[in-house]
Amino acid sequence: MNYLLTGATGELGTYALHYLKEQVDLTDIVALARTEEKAAKLREQGIEVRIADFSDYTSLVKAFNGVDRMLFVSSQPGGVVSRDEQHKNVVNAAIETGVSFIAYTSFPKGATSNSPLAQDHILTEKLISESHISHTFLRNNWYLENEADTLNAAVAGHAFTYSAENGKTGWALKREFAEAAINVLTEKAAAPEILELSGTPITYAELAEALKTASGKEFEVVAMNDEDYQAALISNGVPEAAVSFILMIQNDIRNGELNVTSEDFEKALGKSLTPLVDALKEFLKK
Repeated sequence: MNYLLTGATGELGTYALHYLKEQVDLTDIVALARTEEKAAKLREQGIEVRIADFSDYTSLVKAFNGVDRMLFVSSQPGGVVSRDEQHKNVVNAAIETGVSFIAYTSFPKGATSNSPLAQDHILTEKLISESHISHTFLRNNWYLENEADTLNAAVAGHAFTYSAENGKTGWALKREFAEAAINVLTEKAAAPEILELSGTPITYAELAEALKTASGKEFEVVAMNDEDYQAALISNGVPEAAVSFILMIQNDIRNGELNVTSEDFEKALGKSLTPLVDALKEFLKK
């Protein structure tokens, strides 16, 4: 049985590779990398690495040859080749090479989501469903690490700011999303078609209070409107493109797009999620 990880050199992929190495023989692992430079560090670990790019269909067909089960980590949006085209290439290459199972990192709520971020994922889920390849959609909620700038600034003595009002998010550590994905990939956990992987949904105000406990520090917590929050981000030197993305996420959270209550995460892990205060302590040590 061969297991292939896309995105193996990224943060989520690095965690996923760690957990996969714990569960299967090294000789059963194939990692995908875009360049020889990125591949080198993986090869030092004894991992078979195949060079391919989501925008290059031929390279994907070559890389997927002989692969049984795949963790398909979604690409980043905004590339020269659109993410939907990249994902079409991955799915079509998987069909052509006879991949038997795909675990795909998707977005909360699937086709019912109104988030702009969800649209490429909705298309990819449709492509995978129509491929007739056995699959699980890992609808990952928001990584705690995505809030690094806000968390680190508050601990450093600045205000904890946000504009999502009382919207809730199911934050959890990135490594836990990776471990759940690998448990599904290796069949250690059940693999239904959809897993809504979400921590307990909480507000930013609740996250800030947990951060105070985790850090032992006091800081101001400021709920802003979008206009003031945008001005604050710009004054802190955040690039314009990043400001637009951050505001979009705040809007999604305000509108409940990441407010998902589900037991799927702990079922896939086979254990409880790391309590929020402990997760924040772990984050702060990085």
